[in-house]
Amino acid sequence: MNAQTAADKESDVKYPQFQLKGLFQARYLESTGKNVDVLGAHHSTGQVTQSSFDIKRMRVGLNTKLSEATEVVILVNLADFKSDPKSKVLENAYGKYTFSKYLVLTGGQFRPAFGIEELVPVDIIKSFDFSNQYYEFGKNGWTSFQIGASATGAFDIGKIPVNYAVSVLNGNGKNQEMDNDNGKLYTTRWGFGLSKEHKINLGLNGGIGKRSNQKVFALGIDITSDFKLTDRLTFDLQIEYKQGTNHNLYFSLPADARTPNVDDYQMRGIYFLPNLRYLVDYKKLTSLELSCRFESFDNNYKVNSNVRQTYTPMLSLEFGKAYTGRIELGFEIDRFDKNIPDTTFYNDNLFLLQLQLRL
Repeated sequence: MNAQTAADKESDVKYPQFQLKGLFQARYLESTGKNVDVLGAHHSTGQVTQSSFDIKRMRVGLNTKLSEATEVVILVNLADFKSDPKSKVLENAYGKYTFSKYLVLTGGQFRPAFGIEELVPVDIIKSFDFSNQYYEFGKNGWTSFQIGASATGAFDIGKIPVNYAVSVLNGNGKNQEMDNDNGKLYTTRWGFGLSKEHKINLGLNGGIGKRSNQKVFALGIDITSDFKLTDRLTFDLQIEYKQGTNHNLYFSLPADARTPNVDDYQMRGIYFLPNLRYLVDYKKLTSLELSCRFESFDNNYKVNSNVRQTYTPMLSLEFGKAYTGRIELGFEIDRFDKNIPDTTFYNDNLFLLQLQLRL
């Protein structure tokens, strides 16, 4: 018999294997808020920049497979050089070893699984950018790029597919020389596939930890779905709620300007992101998408509540497959319970026109 064994076939595969990735996002921004600049900051005096071109991201990434089980991933954002690059630029820098589908170990700097938005790259989300809650929880060490280690995997409970992630993190952001205290953040995510036909998935997220000997926590729940309405028209929906300690805000305040208990400083938010996708397949135009994210977020609802409501309607034209090319236009509309002059806590209407190209 000339049949090769699995081991023989594996020996025919040459390593290392390289995959180059890239992302370019350029924008035109125009603020129509009174005395509010394109970054969302209000100015009571002086000149205000209310229109500008911007390069949001210029990412270059390299995925290297050293063996069937071992992978090294590097991702940099060169657009971060336009401002102080300290603690920026380098985004992903991790190694991953796959024992089986049940257990995969990751170590280095990566995005720990904690919510919907951690599971997809920013270039294929259904809005211009991640939510307000994503970035605020990132400042507190739960989301975005963090340094640590993680175990992930997948299995079935009866007919229900389950995936999990358990992570331990420094919790003080990317590109840090070391942890800023001896406390660590411990997070977990459990995802359940409730319907294969409509792609309904439920996610449960939780985390505990210490920051400067103060106990902190975070929790979240999310659900996604994708309904095929016709051969060409689909409707997908994301809903996510998060709540947790805003220890980043707490420790940024002078000791005499805050309460003794870090647990008094909590953030919470929820967003809904419905999206209609229509397959066009006309010449180079692949699809049209129409979305409108609604988000309500409060970064300090117990001590000094100031709810921020953000509406983000967006029209997207997709060219090529898997968002190879994308033209997006729409608005980010911010409304606060209380306008605070000379801060970013101020009502604003921002028009965006974005070009995205990805490799």
